[in-house]
Amino acid sequence: MKKSLSIIIPCYNEETVIRTTYQRVKAVLDDLDLQSFIIFINDGSLDNTFAILQEIAEADKQVKVISFSRNFGHQPAVAAGINHCTTDLAIIIDADLQDPPELIPDILKLQEAEQANVVYCVRKSRSGEGKFKLWSAKLFYRTLNKLSEVQFPLDTGDFRLIDASIIREFNRMKETGKYIRGLISWVGFKQVPFYYERDARLAGKTKYPLKNMIRLASKALLYFSKKPLQLATSLGFFSVLLGVILALWYLFGKIFGYTHAETGWTSIMIIVIFFGGIQLLTIGVLGQYIGVLFDEVKARPEYIIKEEIN
Repeated sequence: MKKSLSIIIPCYNEETVIRTTYQRVKAVLDDLDLQSFIIFINDGSLDNTFAILQEIAEADKQVKVISFSRNFGHQPAVAAGINHCTTDLAIIIDADLQDPPELIPDILKLQEAEQANVVYCVRKSRSGEGKFKLWSAKLFYRTLNKLSEVQFPLDTGDFRLIDASIIREFNRMKETGKYIRGLISWVGFKQVPFYYERDARLAGKTKYPLKNMIRLASKALLYFSKKPLQLATSLGFFSVLLGVILALWYLFGKIFGYTHAETGWTSIMIIVIFFGGIQLLTIGVLGQYIGVLFDEVKARPEYIIKEEIN
């Protein structure tokens, strides 16, 4: 019996590239000896992306389209694709063609040879991206690994193959603020790297400007690390210890006459600023974790589907 494969493609305002994406993915799948499907997730696009996807799905019944009621974000879109996947294997790939679909056969060969549950794609280079984004991405992955209880592959995105066991375990996870590449690493099983050269975007603008990158990084840190809380606790302990030392210093200085704190205000201002900063930092860190708890306790759906095709 043939294995089955789904290609999961999240889309947001991709009208300039989506036809080409479909054609290139379809051409690759036609050469494979697999029962294959393409799952497009329209993440509340404001352009003609959904209309184009409707045309494609009408002409090709192997194409499935899930359209959200509004823009929920890239990670919920990927999650929706995985939630609706019933095949033996799935490959997650973005619509912008920075990750070449032509690599799919090689990824499948590696998975078969290694009998891997996950093949995560590692970028050897990233064409068309600025030095700041390259530097910040490297810094992010390395910092996250230092702080997290789970080790994540460096220089990877969501471009990866997962098998039915990973899909099953992923669908058991009920948190709404998913950092998907982190969750897949957390699940375990056999995971192997596939190295490739990343292309520049074919057309359109990046859907991950700086603010979105920061939001994703914050989510990854808050969901996979308690070390910021530990750091806040350590800072609080350090500030209390320093306060006791300073209090003793000024007390004995007053008694033995080697300090004259009452003649100046510089030391007072420094202490107030230092302790105030520690308190605000600690409250801020606690607030971020409370915010995550608040979002999860509400138990709202991760996304809302407006329409499905095929």
